[in-house]
Amino acid sequence: MNGKCASRPVRKLLTVAMATCLALGAAPLMAQSTGATIRGQVMADSAPAASAQIVVINTTTGFRRSAQAGADGSYSVGGLPPGTYRIEVQAAGQSTSRELVVQVGQTATLNLGVGGVAETADAGAATTLDAVQVVGTAVETRTSEVATYISNKQIEALPQNSRNFLAFADTVPGMQFITDASGNTRLRSGAQSANAVNVFIDGVGQKNYVTTGGVSGQDTSRGNPFPQSAIGEYKVITQNYKAEYDQLSSAAVVAATRSGGNEFQGSFFWDYTMTDWRSATDFERRPGATKAESKQEQYGVSFGGPIVQDRAHFFIAYEAKEFSSPRTFSLGRGYTVDQLPPELQSQFGNGTFTSPFKEDLYFGKIDWAVGENHYFELTAKYRDESETIQVEGQRLPPAATLNTNDETRVDLRYQWTSGDWLNDAHITYEDAFWSPQPANFTNGYFLSDGNWWETIVRSGGGDNYQDKGQKGWSFQDDLTFTGFGGHTIKAGIKYKRIDLDTLEQNKYNPQFYYDINESLTVPTHVEFGAPVAGYGDGTVSSGNTQFGIYIQDDWEVNEHLTLNMGVRWDVETTPSYEDFVTPGDVVTALQNSNTNLPNSGVDIDDYISTGGNRDPDRNNWAPRFGFSYDLNADQRHVIFGGAGRSYDRNLFDYLQNEVSKGSWGQYVYNFNTPMHPCAVGTDATCRNWDPGYLDPEFLRASSIAGGGRELYLMNNDLVVPYSDQFGLGMRNTFEVWGRDWNTEVMYSYVRSHDGIAFLLGNRRPDGLFFPPTPPDATDPPPWGQGFAPFSNLILGQNALETKTSAIYIKLEKPYTSSSGWGATFAYTYTDSEQNSPVDGFPGAFNAASIGDYGWFPGKVPENRIVASGIWDGPWGLTFSGKGVWSDATPRYYQNCNVSAWAYCHFDSYTPDDDFKQVDLAMQKVFDTGSNVMLRLRFDVLNVFDWTNYSGYEDWRGGAGEVQNPLWGTPNAIALPTRTFKLSIGIDW
Repeated sequence: MNGKCASRPVRKLLTVAMATCLALGAAPLMAQSTGATIRGQVMADSAPAASAQIVVINTTTGFRRSAQAGADGSYSVGGLPPGTYRIEVQAAGQSTSRELVVQVGQTATLNLGVGGVAETADAGAATTLDAVQVVGTAVETRTSEVATYISNKQIEALPQNSRNFLAFADTVPGMQFITDASGNTRLRSGAQSANAVNVFIDGVGQKNYVTTGGVSGQDTSRGNPFPQSAIGEYKVITQNYKAEYDQLSSAAVVAATRSGGNEFQGSFFWDYTMTDWRSATDFERRPGATKAESKQEQYGVSFGGPIVQDRAHFFIAYEAKEFSSPRTFSLGRGYTVDQLPPELQSQFGNGTFTSPFKEDLYFGKIDWAVGENHYFELTAKYRDESETIQVEGQRLPPAATLNTNDETRVDLRYQWTSGDWLNDAHITYEDAFWSPQPANFTNGYFLSDGNWWETIVRSGGGDNYQDKGQKGWSFQDDLTFTGFGGHTIKAGIKYKRIDLDTLEQNKYNPQFYYDINESLTVPTHVEFGAPVAGYGDGTVSSGNTQFGIYIQDDWEVNEHLTLNMGVRWDVETTPSYEDFVTPGDVVTALQNSNTNLPNSGVDIDDYISTGGNRDPDRNNWAPRFGFSYDLNADQRHVIFGGAGRSYDRNLFDYLQNEVSKGSWGQYVYNFNTPMHPCAVGTDATCRNWDPGYLDPEFLRASSIAGGGRELYLMNNDLVVPYSDQFGLGMRNTFEVWGRDWNTEVMYSYVRSHDGIAFLLGNRRPDGLFFPPTPPDATDPPPWGQGFAPFSNLILGQNALETKTSAIYIKLEKPYTSSSGWGATFAYTYTDSEQNSPVDGFPGAFNAASIGDYGWFPGKVPENRIVASGIWDGPWGLTFSGKGVWSDATPRYYQNCNVSAWAYCHFDSYTPDDDFKQVDLAMQKVFDTGSNVMLRLRFDVLNVFDWTNYSGYEDWRGGAGEVQNPLWGTPNAIALPTRTFKLSIGIDW
């Protein structure tokens, strides 16, 4: 860990950079992350209209803001909720009015004229100068930000399997919306994991502080993070985001929620598909298999309207999902069902299982404008999920896990404006918990072949028993000032007090392993958990404090050049980590361990905490710089680029292991059997078999007197993971077929650093991880060695890195009601690497250090294409489609198919199966002659029924064995197969 901070920018230089930004303007400010800005210049009689009066009015809600043009006729109105605005101008005794559609976080330029002066607007912007509303996707060209807008039209029209609004983010170059074989979803950018993403809804981050997934609630869930009917629109920023965005190191999703208007409006929808409406999977077509029962039912209602005309409005939404998803079983090690014991054969059944899921999502919003200068929003979201998970592959139904997922978020927002000033403040509350537990509380049963890790099938009680989440309050304030020449200056502060809590009693059900070649009643191995006397029961609580500040200057140097300069600083305290004291018996064991030998490569003092030798990482200075150069000053050909640093945060689920594993011990016993002999009394993990061990209480009691407990220790100098980003590209707008097409080509390089990895700290008697000479098959990694009376020593440290070079190509013709169609095309070429074979939990246990692994291909397809289109056809029909094609994603596997254990190593391979899927939808709206409209929609997902696999047999074979003949063959499928879905809706 020494020297980690030395690789970062020197703090003094960053302080100078921030001071330079401050010097560019006397006071802080730019439009809030979800608020739009309309700016431009007013001309009267061919001269700048000094002191012209500008009023912008939202045509739906009546929300209004006023501004006065400066001496050069320039004006800027910020903090506008996305929507259609009427811009009214009075200058030199003359007046005019125009309409403009602005999207989330957009800065739209509209130059206005009175007295016959020509008017111009952003190239590609959804605008009209004759007061006719045009709905479309705006394109902001003069910015360094690499962003793509997802319009409400795309959300409503494009086909999709599940109403997760984030699913449309994969139409953006560099983004993947991933659905695994279990239906769990996550959003990923580049080679970094989903943990590096942050989603901002109405300006407030939805970060998951405890577990994985990036967004709270998205760790192992088929559910949606937010009701789609409550999302108005959003944009995806993949690079060059500004200093206001925090707690991320890959992509930022910035979404704005819907509001009620001056007219009462409502909508109801019902989506449905079932077993007979989908084609069978490849596994369901195999001899003897049957089609598993499945169902997807989604329904909801939304309603909004005025409380006080033009002043206050309300909006509410409810959405529900009821899924029954097919799961397929597959045996490991090449075994067939008839080779299993009769009880396991009956549990295997026909090889399929139906896994249920239920979600309820609620959202409510009240907005209130007090005059033109004060605006309030109160929003609340509640999410409630329950599902059955971890039933597929080698895991039979008794070993299932029941999972609940609950989340409450409340946000009170207050905006104040006065002249060139805009202040945007939030007070928020959140309470989100993810809680899996075993479906059956009984001993787990693993049937193995030769060694305990060579699993054929598993049954009995599951081992997943957790309750993890976050709860607390935060305050953030963003101040924007536009009265300093061509500068838009924004500064902000955020303070958060958040309680992070975890209960982790994994292996609560002891997991027994049996060798099919020896005995079905006498196990060879057991893993179990038990409370540690005097240290707790696996619960960890930490009252974390987060603090961040930033300043950003967006400077229009001239009509060609715009500079975006910013810097932010963040710090987070984690008392459970910083105040932790390594127990005395653990310190003694470390000092007497093989790990303390000079040639172990580990300094044990780096992992012994006194309660006063750990500090939060305060070196998180993140400078960000970008530019855009408009070649002809017409916003049609713009060169842009940027460089910056962005800090994420360490997941509490990683940090808490030190405390939870120390208070809820994870124990490993190997039983001395004829085919699996071990040294009783010498090896801390070795025991003679006693049938009493089948009693969990007897087993736990034995752990008190005996050893074998596994421990996690964290490095004393942990820092926050971050990424350095560089990009250069060009945007162009071309007229084709009388319509403007927007193109973007960009080169991107991202290097991420300091992700947490867990490594095996045990060492052999000579202090080495592996022996210095080629060993025989009795020399595996030193599990359970040299750390008496404990079993395994797991060390957490900053070690993971990725590096990604990518080319992004984007082509789009935004949908407008006047043209009746829109299309997008996104191509991504990615060359990525990561310095370990880590996938999921960051455990890298088969080498002494991360450096011993070398570099592996990143888990990103090399080539990926996503295309979409919307067309208003005849007879009131709307047609839409989306197609995805990508190379297969590289996979990692442990290659032990060698003559000796020391040669076990990680390899990678890329399956031959590319990903291909085309979805189509058709919708008809029936006008009833009243204010009630009926909608009928048909979606066909995966039209060509292409099979997309999501899992493969990665076990190549053990030491000295013949290669597993099933290695590399598929064992899990990514849904959907070809599926017909019916939707019915009512709008009023």
